[in-house]
Amino acid sequence: MITAIVLIKTDVDRIPEVGEQIAALDGVSEVYSITGEYDLIAMVRVRRHEELAEVIPGRLNKVPGILDTETHIAFETYSQHDLEAAFSLGMPD
Repeated sequence: MITAIVLIKTDVDRIPEVGEQIAALDGVSEVYSITGEYDLIAMVRVRRHEELAEVIPGRLNKVPGILDTETHIAFETYSQHDLEAAFSLGMPD
């Protein structure tokens, strides 16, 4: 599983609407509204590196109301939750 953390600046008046639209995209597992320089954080989880291009610049960045994004790719996961097992349910290899 490849995880990308996308920091998103958006029109402040549209944060809930933009967050819901992003959360509905395939490949986006969660969206959080946050404090600080950015307004939202989207967690993108895909099986292949190539899919990041489909999800982030291909769909996420095209959501109306997004002003800017910054993407970080995770190298390692340090968690007591088995994310691989959780996201493999019902997904073909």
